[in-house]
Amino acid sequence: MAVEPVVYGASERPPRGDYARANADYTCAQDWAAYTARGHDTYRRLYERQSAQLPGLASEAFIAALPSLGVKDHIPRFEEINERLYRATRWEIVAVPGLIPEVPFFTLLANRQFPVTDWIRTPEEFDYIVEPDIFHDLFGHVPLLFNPVFADYVQRYGQGGLKAHALGACEMLARLYWYTIEFGLIREPAGLRAYGAGILSSSGELPYAVQSPEPQRLPLQLERTMRTRYKIDSYQQTYFVIDSFEQLFDMTAADFAPIYERLRSQRAFAANERAPLEDADTAEGFASFRCVLER
Repeated sequence: MAVEPVVYGASERPPRGDYARANADYTCAQDWAAYTARGHDTYRRLYERQSAQLPGLASEAFIAALPSLGVKDHIPRFEEINERLYRATRWEIVAVPGLIPEVPFFTLLANRQFPVTDWIRTPEEFDYIVEPDIFHDLFGHVPLLFNPVFADYVQRYGQGGLKAHALGACEMLARLYWYTIEFGLIREPAGLRAYGAGILSSSGELPYAVQSPEPQRLPLQLERTMRTRYKIDSYQQTYFVIDSFEQLFDMTAADFAPIYERLRSQRAFAANERAPLEDADTAEGFASFRCVLER
């Protein structure tokens, strides 16, 4: 059963992926035999480059979980990863042809199924790709699904997404996904580290997010995060920092409906807008993260 391709944001290029292969829930079979030698080599080179950057920049939980992906020298078979992943946290990965709509996406997460794009970028896109591909999804997202607390947070996000859709609040909740699952930072005993997939799968943004003095880094606060816009075509100018995955999980336990109602009457922050310095919590955050960067 064919489904309609999905486009997020403004783009003149049609979405990639063969949506004619997709089921009604947008999942499809991983056609592993269709990958070319060039595709396998692109995956190998991407894995080699990113894994070499991780020490001192990626969270310890991510580094510890990365070997669970298995093979490094070619594109893995999803069923082999699922054997290990299901034993670890009762999650599975499922193939999708590309971006999928909000409700199918939230539904998969709520059922502990993570959608992974099944195509690989071209060698010409080695350094930058507009849409998530199999390398971004596997390398960036899947390792932390082996972490029980983070895996539970992702499921909780999916459950919350279905509620947000019913309340017309997906845009606000999407910002939380962006600034945690995609571009989150965590403060560890050894210093600031990245855990977001968009950072971990990017050779340029990984050192920038953790070490550059340019962006602001704020303690994660739900309302500030859900009011902050983001850009998809440049490095982030704002990052939000957690102290632990437990903090992230506990923070999202509350009913978000009253939060959405409050935020509807408040303006959104621009992606590069600096937090007001008169905010005591924010000022303290600026000071603490400046100290982290200067270590």
